[in-house]
Amino acid sequence: MDSIALIGMVSIIMAGFTTSIGCMFPAIGQGKAVSAALESIAQQPDAAPTVTRTLFVGLAMIESTAIYCFVVSMILIFANPFWNHFISN
Repeated sequence: MDSIALIGMVSIIMAGFTTSIGCMFPAIGQGKAVSAALESIAQQPDAAPTVTRTLFVGLAMIESTAIYCFVVSMILIFANPFWNHFISN
């Protein structure tokens, strides 16, 4: 197997790991955040607007991690920086 095929194979495998792990853990974090927000709203319904606003900001921050992992996996598949290095040799 030549180095180009090896780089392609490793890039695709790593893109799969990046996407799977990078989406799994933010999803778990989002579930825990929503659960905690619902518990706090159930205990103090008057604080619901504040908790909801803070929850949405937190969920956006958690989701950005998954989006960054998706972007990294797309770079590994379509714009891999290692291709040029091995093609020029």
